[in-house]
Amino acid sequence: MTTAVLALEDGSLFYGKSIGVSGETIGEVVFNTAITGYQEILTDPSYSQQIVTLTYPHIGNVGTSAGDEEADGVYASGLVIRDSSMIMSNWRSEKSLHDYLVDNKVVAISDIDTRRLTRILRDKGAMGGCIVAGDNIDDAAVIAKAKSFAGLKGMDLAKEVTTVKSYQWTDSVWDLDTNQPKENVDTQFHVVAYDYGVKRNILRMLVERGCRVTVVPAKTTATDVLAMQPDGVFLSNGPGDPEPCDYAIEAIQQILQTELPVFGICLGHQLLALACGAKTVKMKFGHHGANHPVQDLATKKVMITSQNHGFAVDESSLPANLEATYRSLFDGSLQGIHRTDRPAFGFQGHPEASPGPHDIAPVFDHFIDLMIAAQAANQDRTNA
Repeated sequence: MTTAVLALEDGSLFYGKSIGVSGETIGEVVFNTAITGYQEILTDPSYSQQIVTLTYPHIGNVGTSAGDEEADGVYASGLVIRDSSMIMSNWRSEKSLHDYLVDNKVVAISDIDTRRLTRILRDKGAMGGCIVAGDNIDDAAVIAKAKSFAGLKGMDLAKEVTTVKSYQWTDSVWDLDTNQPKENVDTQFHVVAYDYGVKRNILRMLVERGCRVTVVPAKTTATDVLAMQPDGVFLSNGPGDPEPCDYAIEAIQQILQTELPVFGICLGHQLLALACGAKTVKMKFGHHGANHPVQDLATKKVMITSQNHGFAVDESSLPANLEATYRSLFDGSLQGIHRTDRPAFGFQGHPEASPGPHDIAPVFDHFIDLMIAAQAANQDRTNA
C-alpha cells in the first residue's frame, strides 16, 4: 500500500497508509466522535476546507451508497481514520469506502493513532494540517504546508459551495422499503431555502412536512426572494466564518423587516444572530459528532443531537429581542435562539441528521407552526 503522512502545524507527525488517491491536501484538522455516518460527513459541505478525523476506530464496514450523499460529491478536504475495514457488508452498499475516496479524488490516511491526534486537537484546538500520500515524502515540507493553512477565521466559504442557480427540490425523506425517496406529499407551503452549503436531508424533511422548496444561491437578494412570495425562508448550514458573509446578513436583515417566518440551521443560525445584532466567536475545537446533549431551556428536556460547527453565537452578545432557547450540556455554549418580536429562530445543531434518532426533528415542526400562524394572520387581515 502507498505510504502517507499527516502533519500538524505544531510539528506533530503521523505515519500511516493511503486509503485514497496519491497527492496532498491541506485544511483545518478537526475530530468527529460519530460512530456511523462517515459518508454523510464526507459529503457535508460544512466540512469544506477541513480534514476530518474520525475517533471511532473501525470505518468502512458498511461501504457507501449514492443515496446517502448529503451533496453532490465530497466536500471534506481529507479523511483520517484508525482502521480501514477490509470488507463491507450492507444490503444498500454500492462500493467500498476506498473506491469511493478514489473516485472522488480524496486524499486520506489510515493506520495512525487517532487517540493521540484527538488529544492534541482537544488540548491545543483545531489547527492547520496536511496529508501527503505517495513516495519519498519530505517530512519538513509536509509540516511547512500544514503551517501554511491560513485558518477558517475570516474565511467566507458559503459563496464557494453554494449552488450556481436556483432549483426546485421535490424529494421527501428516504423510504427503506423501496430504497427510494417517498412520494411527494401535497404542498401547503412555499419555502425559499438559502443554500450556504445545504444538506439534502434538510430539504427532504421540509418536503415531508408539506413544503414546496425553492433553493437559491447564497448571494440571492432579499428583493428577489420576496418576489417569489414564500410562506417562509430557510437559512441553511454551511462552512467557514459567518462574519464575512455580509451579503447574507444584509439579505436576512431585510427579510426580518417582514412578518415572514425564518428558520436557520448551523451557519444559517449564526447568520440570523448576526443579522439581529449578536456576535459570533471561533471555538477552540468546535462541535463535531452525533452524541451531543442539548437542553431545551423552556422545558428542561435533554436531547441527543448531531453537531458540526467551529463557530458559535456569543450568548452574552444577544440583543434584548433575541432569547436563548437551547444550550449545550458539554460546554454550555448557545445552541438556539428565537426572536421575541418576529417569527424567526435558529438551531445550531443538525436536526436532520437523525440524532437520538428523532430528538430534534420537532424544530422543523416549529417552523411549520410559524408558517401556519402567519397564513392565518394574513387571512384575518384579508377578511378585515
